[in-house]
Amino acid sequence: MNWQSIVNAGAGILGAFITFAFGHWTESLTFLLTVIAIDIVSGMYASIREGRGLNSAVGAAGLAKKGLMLLVIILSYRVDVLLGSEVVMGGAIYFYIANELVSVTENYGRIGLPMPDKLRQIIAVLKQKGEA
Repeated sequence: MNWQSIVNAGAGILGAFITFAFGHWTESLTFLLTVIAIDIVSGMYASIREGRGLNSAVGAAGLAKKGLMLLVIILSYRVDVLLGSEVVMGGAIYFYIANELVSVTENYGRIGLPMPDKLRQIIAVLKQKGEA
């Protein structure tokens, strides 16, 4: 078996898992994964800038949290399949998008990037609603 066959088999297995887990790949899921990546990078940069450096325990906990978010989305898709609906997974994705956007903007604040006052107000409202 050559390397191309191994790569093709791996891609097929990954594609089969994604189809089973998420049903179909939506633009909102792509956006969520993009925001997750931006949150990870901006969080690392903010920690370095604050002089705290990178901590593997904190990083591992953060990655575990992101993984658990994806597991909730997989579970929400299976609930959609069970109920014959298409709203639970979308709701979970949009909830986590809002959560990650708040985290990214907090990281940008820690970095010292300027932020419009209106955006700060919207984030405060989102955080308050999330805590209720």
